[in-house]
Amino acid sequence: MLNTYLTHTVRRMRYSVSDAFDFIAGRRGELIPPRRLYFLAGDSDRAAYKKIGEAFLGYFKDLAGLKPDEKVLEVGCGTGRMASALTQYLSRHGIYRGFDIVPRWVKWCQKNITPRYPNFTFDLADIYNKYYHPAGRRTASGYIFPYLNGYFDFVFLTSVFTHMLPSDMEHYISEIGRVLRKGRRCCITFFLLNDEARRYCREGGSIFNFTHECGNYYTASPGTPEASIAYNEEFIVELYRKRGLDIAYPIRYGSWCGRPSSLSYQDIIVAAKK
Repeated sequence: MLNTYLTHTVRRMRYSVSDAFDFIAGRRGELIPPRRLYFLAGDSDRAAYKKIGEAFLGYFKDLAGLKPDEKVLEVGCGTGRMASALTQYLSRHGIYRGFDIVPRWVKWCQKNITPRYPNFTFDLADIYNKYYHPAGRRTASGYIFPYLNGYFDFVFLTSVFTHMLPSDMEHYISEIGRVLRKGRRCCITFFLLNDEARRYCREGGSIFNFTHECGNYYTASPGTPEASIAYNEEFIVELYRKRGLDIAYPIRYGSWCGRPSSLSYQDIIVAAKK
């Protein structure tokens, strides 16, 4: 844990210097946060940050049929990478709500996105996470999304359940089903373990060492399991069935395990509420 903290501190200092040069050179995009904020979300390159948001907007439209005037919820909004892309697609009649557990990420979104796009709002969920928010006061398994039943047309999560333990993840899926309208969709990314993914992992195709088994999930870091979590695909499929979410097959498998051909890095499941 100490080594992780020191590594992050050094990286944050390095990116702070890069932020200063970006500011001087006028390279700060109005909806791209400073690097020292978004590197913990897995990005260090400004072009990649924007490209990934645009790519997922395409998935939301093509795979889940997202329309410009719909009500959208993002669970784990981070530094607004997806929200920034959605500002160029949702109409003034559309609504975006996002929440995250990292205070500085939410604060940046509130300060830089909402004033320009008032139909985009962001909330802080003060939830404990050993990796991302160790000072959190609530548990994810007990957190009730602050939204009405059946309010949203589309709910999405990117790289959230890859950092959540089963009890927390199962509760979130239940909450997603609660806030979705009947017949509406959700889009969620995972690291899914099936025979093919395991074979690629054994062949050394994955940067993650998912060898530590913990029931229905595997972690690459037993001391801090939330750092990266992979779930057995059968477990996730059954959980969707129990929660009344119909998976829209095929599942779009990602390249994380070393697949030579894939749509994205993580595995993508689109489903609709019965």
